[in-house]
Amino acid sequence: MNEMILLKLGELVLKGLNRRSFEDKLLSNIRRRLKNFGAFSVTSKQSTIYVEPLSADCDLEGAYDACGKVFGIVSMVRARACEKDRDAILACAREYLAPQLTAAKSFKVESKRADKTFPLGSIELSQYVGGGLHEAFPHLKVDVHNPELTVQLEVRETAAYVHGPARPGAGGLPIGMGGTAVSLLSGGIDSPVASYLMARRGVRLEMVHFYSPPYTSPQALEKTLTLARLLVPYCGRLVVHTVPFTEIQESIRQNCPEDYFTLIMRRFMMRCAERVADRVGARCLVTGECLGQVASQTVEAMASTEDAAVRPIFRPVIAMDKEEIVRIARRIGTFETSIQPYEDCCTVFTPRHPRTHPEIADVRHFEEALDIEGLVNRAIEASWYEVIRY
Repeated sequence: MNEMILLKLGELVLKGLNRRSFEDKLLSNIRRRLKNFGAFSVTSKQSTIYVEPLSADCDLEGAYDACGKVFGIVSMVRARACEKDRDAILACAREYLAPQLTAAKSFKVESKRADKTFPLGSIELSQYVGGGLHEAFPHLKVDVHNPELTVQLEVRETAAYVHGPARPGAGGLPIGMGGTAVSLLSGGIDSPVASYLMARRGVRLEMVHFYSPPYTSPQALEKTLTLARLLVPYCGRLVVHTVPFTEIQESIRQNCPEDYFTLIMRRFMMRCAERVADRVGARCLVTGECLGQVASQTVEAMASTEDAAVRPIFRPVIAMDKEEIVRIARRIGTFETSIQPYEDCCTVFTPRHPRTHPEIADVRHFEEALDIEGLVNRAIEASWYEVIRY
């Protein structure tokens, strides 16, 4: 039988009567993700998803890597199927895992017997196959406590499966089961990580980026689009809405106290993001704010920001240390792009002494000098979007 991929379901197995809808969404997401790698059969049984190539020209390596970025899968492994016969299982393990068995110094065999009609128990099957492998590879030492290689055997309804250790999956919940959110995507480290974490909870994202020419360059905009492309393998198709922000920032500079520039700018970002949310049917906003990281991210400052929004604002990285955020950014591949030295609009007209503990009443008072509705309307009318697909 051909080599295939086994995907183990994550926390969605804990769902109750709606578990089937979570599984159906996950299967749909996997099938969509695998289209570029050939024709695959994708089925689900007993909390395991079976991804089987239907032709010899399928790119199994590419499919395996793609499955590792699909939310809803807790672990995954490449395996080979064989007949449910102890000698067939031994022969399959001896042939399929020969490179790993040759390289290892110690091993053990673990078996799972999901098909209770199989004549051997799990321990008996492990002993039989382990003995046969030890004869075929006499250099191997049996070590049941700390083996270098663990041979995994699974006896299921339709076949037996042989594989080595599993690798972690992306975890989380299938994209699309958590509704839709608008995520504010800057060119920094935090916002791509926040977007990734929200998508991991099953939320479909629409991205908003604020662009301030001539204060920010076309390279800064391209940097943000590159970050979106790096997120697509995890988040699925993304739409990046680019909102011109120059007029708003210049109006704030001309009419408001300097120490309130950043606070009022963030409020306008929320208002513009709300308009985009109205357009796409999103129920919440997402930002990369982290408590205490910069002056605009104090409790009082974030309360001021929320005052300008109707929808809830989610901040997935709010309690993380910068080292934790950087670690995730490196793992998902966004860090090197995020640190490229192109300014984003958040650094335009940065006050020398920003207000860190504002009163909401004061912020509202200073905004009275601005044509809030007109500025937001013109920014949204001049915005454009780009669809980025996997």
